[in-house]
Amino acid sequence: MRIGLDGFPLLTPLTGVGHYTFELARALARLAPSDQFELVAPSPFPSSIIEDIRLNGPANLRAVNTEASSIRGRRWWTVGLPLYLRKASLDLFHGTNYEVPLWSKRRSVLTIHDLSIMLHADTHRADLARRARRRLPLMARSASTIITAAESVRREIAEHLHVKADRVRVTPFAPRSSFQRMPAEQANQTKQRLGIEDEFILFVGTVEPRKNLLTLVRAFDRILRRTSRRPQLVVVGAEGWLMDDLFAFIKESSISDRLRLTGYLDDGDLRALYSSCTVFVYPSIYEGFGLPPLEAMACGAPVIASNIATFQETLGSAAEFVEPNDVEALAASIVGILGDEDRRRTLSRGGLEQAAKFSWERTAQLTLGVYREVLGVTEPGADRGPRAGSPRGVVDATGS
Repeated sequence: MRIGLDGFPLLTPLTGVGHYTFELARALARLAPSDQFELVAPSPFPSSIIEDIRLNGPANLRAVNTEASSIRGRRWWTVGLPLYLRKASLDLFHGTNYEVPLWSKRRSVLTIHDLSIMLHADTHRADLARRARRRLPLMARSASTIITAAESVRREIAEHLHVKADRVRVTPFAPRSSFQRMPAEQANQTKQRLGIEDEFILFVGTVEPRKNLLTLVRAFDRILRRTSRRPQLVVVGAEGWLMDDLFAFIKESSISDRLRLTGYLDDGDLRALYSSCTVFVYPSIYEGFGLPPLEAMACGAPVIASNIATFQETLGSAAEFVEPNDVEALAASIVGILGDEDRRRTLSRGGLEQAAKFSWERTAQLTLGVYREVLGVTEPGADRGPRAGSPRGVVDATGS
């Protein structure tokens, strides 16, 4: 099989979809060495992606950019990508970020990570929500099969996009292998460099309304005002949109001297904070999977998460759950964990066990099964893993 995957999510600093795309592509190539996999985009890939593929990528994975300025942007999906798929003779294209080419005769698989932009449109830019309402049903109908990461989202897709449930397959995601517990001495070096103290509450994610940071900072404000504790609240992530209410509350409250907004951090720094935080809190009102709390668990962090269907499914009994908008309950949960070392240890052990249930190899196995089903391919020997002595992956900037 020759499989193309959407490389667009890799063109900017990697967040959830970008990490999913890259981890999946590498795991697929390792799992099926007799098949060919291409990450396809109309613009040059960052040097970090190219270097990673050259040094670590299997021989059957390459990054292809067409370098054709006339077919970038939205015309890429309607003109550029269908032309490339025909030229490259790919068997199947996997749209890893809600989009597939509408006018291509090639079979396609579409990943729909969640329906936030439809079910919680008020937490997104209005123009993006309008576009999604028009395009997402078209994409869902055009794809041969749809992939999502959680059973709860599979049901939502079937209901709201009016597709048959058996056209939607669940392939859970996984923490990246780099996320494992870091020795305290090494983590402390990162904390000192970032100005982070020993007792801190951690949040990781794009700063946007759906992540419900306003509830977290309100809970934090109550902890500082009503208890003798003085932890830091550390927020890691790029600034998103529609956050005026959050920043207005921060400005009016007295939490600013105990709040650290780090912006985007690389995986090494992130691993250090996951490994050393007193508690990780993820109060999101809606998620398609929610990788940050699972990554935190993989590093041994005790986790508090919102009581939503996806987290119940993904985090199991290893997290402490609170209602998403209950400020008092969240504050009480945080204070309880800050003051109870035994509880932190119990959550940490449970989290490590829960995170270990997920792997990118398993994600790739399930995804490869979807590809083969769509193409009518049976290949019993294809799952044996990479051959010893295989050369490194290649990068192709010509599109040939």
